[in-house]
Amino acid sequence: MMLSSGATLGWVIAYDQLVDPETSTAQEAPGSSAPAQPASVPGDEAVDWATIAEQVSPSAVAIQVATGGGTSQGTGVVLDEQGTILTNDHVVDGGQELQVTTSDGLSYAASIVGSDATTDLAVIRLDSAPEGLQPATFADSTTVEVGQPVMALGTPLGLENTVTTGIVSAIDRPVTASGEEADGSDTTYSSAIQTDAAINPGNSGGPLVDAAGQVVGINTAIAGIPGGSGQAGSIGLGFAIPSSTAIMIAEQLQEDGTAEHAFLGVTTTDGAASDGAATYRGAEVVGIEPDSPATDSGLRDGDLIIGVDDIPVGGAAALTGVVRGLEIDSEHSLEVVRDGAVQTVQVTLGTRGS
Repeated sequence: MMLSSGATLGWVIAYDQLVDPETSTAQEAPGSSAPAQPASVPGDEAVDWATIAEQVSPSAVAIQVATGGGTSQGTGVVLDEQGTILTNDHVVDGGQELQVTTSDGLSYAASIVGSDATTDLAVIRLDSAPEGLQPATFADSTTVEVGQPVMALGTPLGLENTVTTGIVSAIDRPVTASGEEADGSDTTYSSAIQTDAAINPGNSGGPLVDAAGQVVGINTAIAGIPGGSGQAGSIGLGFAIPSSTAIMIAEQLQEDGTAEHAFLGVTTTDGAASDGAATYRGAEVVGIEPDSPATDSGLRDGDLIIGVDDIPVGGAAALTGVVRGLEIDSEHSLEVVRDGAVQTVQVTLGTRGS
């Protein structure tokens, strides 16, 4: 199954469920002691993609999944020499048998370590890892810039070791991707990296890398043409989960197979408000959960949240995607329109029930 971006839903809660359908910082990559470096933005020299492909291909694997209803395929990223691999949840969801094929064409059995449908990420591990696995190098995705060149690696339509190139078309793009459940319970929200590098069914779970071969995102979704039928292919609108979010979730999944997510505690809908000079669009607060970070911060019903730190928030789904990619117990500045004026509210995110 390949996820595609969906329409923004009218009501969402800034955590993980639907209410109504209407200067860079270093971080450690999973399984590695090396800190993540800033994303590479080349100067005037052309990027040698042939060298980058040769460098990165051993860190990307093809994944074949046998389910009760048939077979599916996707891509994964090697995290460590012990055979730990990061991929999408929708790639391995329902998998009864997993086979991983490395860049040298050899296949190995694998098992699911943990998965998180909320962020569409999963970690699997080879049952018997060969020697010489090459872990990927991860960049700090908060340093990614619009316009910088990137390469997507994967197994589109079963064609292993395929690379495509393009640029970063946008960052912090709110993406709503629907799953298979009719009630929308498996809908995912993300604040994604958008790219025009060709991404097709089978690329899911593979790396999006910068000009230095560092992973800046995990390819996860493509946009479909509204009203189109059948499975979508690339139309130059692909989306990747930022590597900083992917690392954060992967570390949790490796610990106990589950992941917790940052919680704000507001129910919002798409809204607009004016300060007298301009009209702003954002996530309008229509409900606040008691004893939540939102309560502690002083957020009020009717507040229009238009930004989190330096990230614009254009609606309810955008707020959910941004919050979902942030760390628990992290502190942030919310930009809100209240009583006709733009104000700043400080908040410390928590977890549901904390």
